[in-house]
Amino acid sequence: MSEISNLFPVWYHLTEEQKQLLNDKVYIKDVKKGTVLHRGDEDCDGLYIVRTGQLRAYIISDQGKELTLYRLFEMDICLFSASCILSNIQFEIIVEAEKDTSILIIPVRVYQKLMETNNAVANYTNHLMASRFTDVMWLIDQVLFKSMATRLASFLLYESNIEESDELNITHEKIANHIGTAREVVTRMLKYFQQEELIEMARGSIIITDRKKLAEL
Repeated sequence: MSEISNLFPVWYHLTEEQKQLLNDKVYIKDVKKGTVLHRGDEDCDGLYIVRTGQLRAYIISDQGKELTLYRLFEMDICLFSASCILSNIQFEIIVEAEKDTSILIIPVRVYQKLMETNNAVANYTNHLMASRFTDVMWLIDQVLFKSMATRLASFLLYESNIEESDELNITHEKIANHIGTAREVVTRMLKYFQQEELIEMARGSIIITDRKKLAEL
């Protein structure tokens, strides 16, 4: 599959035999919005590379609250979908399609073999893992040390950048799942934002009206 050469960053550091192995073994999986692709230790089918669409990686607390760790976009790689080959990593991450998505999957045994026989792949894996943990540490900082108003404002601006629009078609429940709080808290805070003329609310949508003030929260 020639597409793998454009999507796998260390392709040109592979031997011809390793390239052939990937070409023979990688496969495409197309999923609909809302499909759960990976559920912690229950799944370990391989490394995901996003071709099109958008994935969300999140955790669920003992109380059932969701918290988004990071998003994955076109050409991003999901390492934790192959978490069973990462020594001493115990991370119960769920990966879900936020939009209709197409991914390339490198089977776990194939990727493990590449890691064991190619230093470039091993080093890239370590770099990718460090990058993802940096994302998680940033999130921990947000949860522990930032106010709910700041976190919600940051989420709205981030979502606006992703969608390239100031109008967000998203429910209060969905926002709560992303930032790890209760829907009632989100609703109360959004009403405050509306009173301060930072946003406007309609059924099923939020319109950002003052990005500058929202960013200053």
